[in-house]
Amino acid sequence: MDLLDPLLLARWQFGLTTLYHFLFVPLTLGMSVTVAIFQTVWYRTGDVKWLHLTRFFGKIFLINFAMGVVTGIVQEFQFGMNWSSYSRFVGDVFGAPLAFEGLMAFFFEATFIGLWIFGWDKLPKGLHLASIWIASIGALLSAYIIIAANAFMQNPVGYQMAEDGSRAEMNNFLEVVFNPIALAAFPHTIFAAFMFSSGVVIAAAAWHMARKRNIEMMRPALKFGLWGMIVAFAGTFLAGDQLGLVMVSTQPMKMAAAEALFNSACGADASFSIFSIGTPDGTGEIWSIRVPYLLSLLSTHTLDGCVEGINDLNAQYAAQWPDLAAQVDGVFNPVLWITYWSFRWMMGLGFLATFIAIVGLWLTRKNAKREVPRWAWSVAIWTAPIALV
Repeated sequence: MDLLDPLLLARWQFGLTTLYHFLFVPLTLGMSVTVAIFQTVWYRTGDVKWLHLTRFFGKIFLINFAMGVVTGIVQEFQFGMNWSSYSRFVGDVFGAPLAFEGLMAFFFEATFIGLWIFGWDKLPKGLHLASIWIASIGALLSAYIIIAANAFMQNPVGYQMAEDGSRAEMNNFLEVVFNPIALAAFPHTIFAAFMFSSGVVIAAAAWHMARKRNIEMMRPALKFGLWGMIVAFAGTFLAGDQLGLVMVSTQPMKMAAAEALFNSACGADASFSIFSIGTPDGTGEIWSIRVPYLLSLLSTHTLDGCVEGINDLNAQYAAQWPDLAAQVDGVFNPVLWITYWSFRWMMGLGFLATFIAIVGLWLTRKNAKREVPRWAWSVAIWTAPIALV
């Protein structure tokens, strides 16, 4: 491997930029709504502890928003700098949602965040509350538009090729915006963001309560975070199920790689892999633990459904695009061990964060006979990084 290969360096640079950008995005999305809810409770009840919670978590939201903007701008520049040929080829389609996001959603969001920051004690309470809700809606709208642009990269729709074949041209903006992948991925992403923001609320509240600080203020925040984690996990799970259905129909190779399914299977043979060890050449399976029928149920919502395998899809794509197959040695699947294990880590840590939240609700119930042990607060603090990963 040539470590100075421009293509490899471009991939590493863009991958790292995307990684540290997305460290801030989910917390910004989830915390914007969380802060809006806290301020709404203060507006309706007049209870000052909700005002303190609004200001406390509002600072976290603003820091993440600022960092997300800075890292996102770098990422957009890299579209043209690292992938100039691709940008020229799909720019007429891919650039439209990004321009729409920048000119509408982002300025919509930034304007009302400014009103919220500088409007304390200057704007009427109702108008000031409306500003954070509008900013939250702007953040969610911005997220959807970016997801729609990403969905085009995975499932190109709403375009036609130029007469000379030099570039893709948009012929249906609504089809691009309402791409099936975008419609399925958006709720999955947003609920996952709410899981992370709930984890941050839990961690902050646990840190304070373990040290006997601001207990009256942090107790309701802890309850909010615990319930928020459980509800958000349920939403993430259900949205992920719908995303899986769309993925099977539009990107079967992605599902096959995530499940390490080498050969097409139906019914009981379409089993869900809990643990798998593959051959060194990545074309077969040595040993695995599987649940019969479960992959068929997840992929088709039936017990007798069929799921295409990696080897069959590689052969199909090689016959469909022989020139491209020659360039990639007939291997169209992503790196299997990364795809397979990252999917399981995602599910496992999601279940773990939710389990911690359920235990937290039990330990902090009203009629609890014992004080919450200190180790429980230490575990609760880890909810935030667990939910992020």
